[in-house]
Amino acid sequence: MSRAISLQNVTKRYGRGAPAVDRLSLSVDPGEFLVLLGPSGCGKSTVLRMIAGLEEITDGELYLDGEYSNHLPPGGRGMAMVFQNFALYPSMTSRDNIGFPLRFEAPGEDHAPRVEATARLLGIADLLDRYPGQLSGGERQRVAMGRAISRRPSVFLMDEPLSNLDAKLRNHLRAEIAQLTRELGVTTVYVTHDQSEAMSLGDRVAVMRGGILQQVSKPREAYGLPENVFVAAFIGTPRINLLQAVVHAPLEGRMSIDLGRQRLALPEPLSPDHQLLRIQQGRRLIVGLRSEAVRIAVPSQARPGEVPISGIVEHVEFQGHEALVHLNTGSQPALVPDLESPRPQPAPRRRQSQGGSVLSRLRERTHVSGPVVVLDEPEAPGITPDRPALSSGDLVVRTGPDLRLRTGAQVPLLVDLAHLYVFDHYGRRICPTPNELPGFEI
Repeated sequence: MSRAISLQNVTKRYGRGAPAVDRLSLSVDPGEFLVLLGPSGCGKSTVLRMIAGLEEITDGELYLDGEYSNHLPPGGRGMAMVFQNFALYPSMTSRDNIGFPLRFEAPGEDHAPRVEATARLLGIADLLDRYPGQLSGGERQRVAMGRAISRRPSVFLMDEPLSNLDAKLRNHLRAEIAQLTRELGVTTVYVTHDQSEAMSLGDRVAVMRGGILQQVSKPREAYGLPENVFVAAFIGTPRINLLQAVVHAPLEGRMSIDLGRQRLALPEPLSPDHQLLRIQQGRRLIVGLRSEAVRIAVPSQARPGEVPISGIVEHVEFQGHEALVHLNTGSQPALVPDLESPRPQPAPRRRQSQGGSVLSRLRERTHVSGPVVVLDEPEAPGITPDRPALSSGDLVVRTGPDLRLRTGAQVPLLVDLAHLYVFDHYGRRICPTPNELPGFEI
């Protein structure tokens, strides 16, 4: 039986510091495979441990099948957890490790049939009499998963179970986990920092940063319609190209996006997404271009919606089935510190006459949410910048493996404006049009 999980405005604090998880609201449907994705320290494992009951919820509510469950002990939640470090007892055989939780749930019963059925399901029936020290990493992880499966839980909680394995074995076990969870139909919450795992496993992906939920959507939507610049940059290999830009919208003539030394002329008639850029006239923005949105070709080969620019080859990465070309287009990359999206403004607190240090009160008074992207001031004409010229390029483009390019050569490029992303200076997506339009600051 699968369970529904609902977190409502859940917060977790350790001491007086910033919350590890801040006002997170998230629902998981019965039988759904949800992946919590984010960089190390973003709070995803803390969320998993709060669902399991291993961490106490500071604020907010947890509901299991619609029932308030903050007070339930871990053993009363009907969940099984698979850890990153396997957590097997070294003095027990695989048979004993898999059957260990059953001895507490139903003491005195014969658990051998269930243990053997679980081992056959995972393909480790011939390893039941071996100890963990006699097993490879992949075999130990299968035993750890068998221990969780044998309990027949209503929820699987997996905390980066594949991160300690080599790449080839990770790919193999990833496919096994996907098939296994589909067959069992058990609600699964899976934590990882590997976006490849998240995109291939999850029915939905919940992206976190700094304890804050950034976006929850299907993998395809997270890649194609990122809600902010952090999600856009975190999901996708190679990373999306982020360039500083300014929109020019003259009363007469074509609207364009200025990238510094080159411009992207928007074709007329303007699409609905590009029409909204008109009100961004003169504002500093971030343009996002994935590597597949740009191709090396001469202007005469342009398709509808493609506009020409050019770039100088800085470096070519041969990947076997493709090549990644690093180009310098004269644009200024948008720097995203730690790839962070803006934190929500905390509720104002009353000043207390006693309690708390002077330094902590000053920090509370000066805490404001600032822009996510560091945009350097434009250089005045004729002034040489202090920083050195870019050596790794500002644009990465995918090409076929047979294309021969010489370092330092200038090549023509075609940009597909149908795959153009535009973010404001706070990192919020404004093109393609978001579902909820942000307020426009004056």
